[in-house]
Amino acid sequence: MGFVTDWIRDRVPISGDQLREWTNEPVPNHLKRWWFCLGGTPAYLFVVQIVTGILLAFHYEPSPRTAYESVRYITEEATYGWYIRGLHKWAATLMIAAVILHQMRVYFTGAYRKPRELNWMVGMCLLLSTLLVGFTGYSLVYEQLSFWGATVGANITDTIPWIGGFLKRMLLGGDAYNERTLSRFFVLHGAVLPVAMVALLIIHITLLRLQGVTELKGEDEDEGKPAHFNFFPDHLYTEIGIGLVLMIVLSVLATVLPAAMGPKADPLTTPEVIKPEWFFYVTFRWLKLFSGTVAVLSTGLIVFVMFLWPFIDEQIRRRTRATEASVWIGIAGVAAIVGLTVWEAAVAH
Repeated sequence: MGFVTDWIRDRVPISGDQLREWTNEPVPNHLKRWWFCLGGTPAYLFVVQIVTGILLAFHYEPSPRTAYESVRYITEEATYGWYIRGLHKWAATLMIAAVILHQMRVYFTGAYRKPRELNWMVGMCLLLSTLLVGFTGYSLVYEQLSFWGATVGANITDTIPWIGGFLKRMLLGGDAYNERTLSRFFVLHGAVLPVAMVALLIIHITLLRLQGVTELKGEDEDEGKPAHFNFFPDHLYTEIGIGLVLMIVLSVLATVLPAAMGPKADPLTTPEVIKPEWFFYVTFRWLKLFSGTVAVLSTGLIVFVMFLWPFIDEQIRRRTRATEASVWIGIAGVAAIVGLTVWEAAVAH
């Protein structure tokens, strides 16, 4: 073992003390509470998505003639295929929920403020990428609802002024759903978006390491105790524990509520009820309340405002006495999102 250690040390000139210094950054005490550790949860679920996605890709065939049958084979015949598909489905659902909750936590604790504005914008890019991954993955099954969901999504894209038509043709590979569409969704879902998310995660974590974690002090914290604790092993053990709990939850959900198969897509028959996945309920309801172009432009405006919110919040606090106006705006926004989501979930059309 001494020979191996010396051989590695000669070729990788990093001492144990240097490695501990780089990895053992002190972590603020508030991260002992699980709701402040939500950043690690979607990262773990993303790894689960990659592993299960690779296993599913061995059997999936991205073509309208073969996609549905390949998913049926995975679900009903492939060894543990039902379990792997269930893990992939539920990890996607929990990952989207975790990213949304993490972004909300950052918002309501003001962790986006100077000097962390850029990291907030990177987080928004990760949120949008996560939603797009969910949308493209949902469309790959080639069920009746996923086919028409992709068709409706492309038509909505077409209403964007100036570039909508181009984006629709890029997404579908033509003016309408065709033989090339599924392969494009598959490339986006399995390659383009995951690579983009990995790059964004690297930037996100790098900025977090350079700037440090926003420190929040609770009213119940003892002034006599240290304000920080070690990342390794204390915080690492916490993250590992959360990962183990998530794996148990995912396994239970995949077993009790397995991923099912709906009717195969029929381009000639429009379903009476077309509904997207739950994370697009709010957008779908918004589109029903307004005309296409108005709804799309207003949605884009909301997303644009969220990207620039750190700078908008700074101007609000600088020009008015409403130092915590962002909290009340956030409460109103969350209430609107929850209300529109529940509304869409409750109605048939």
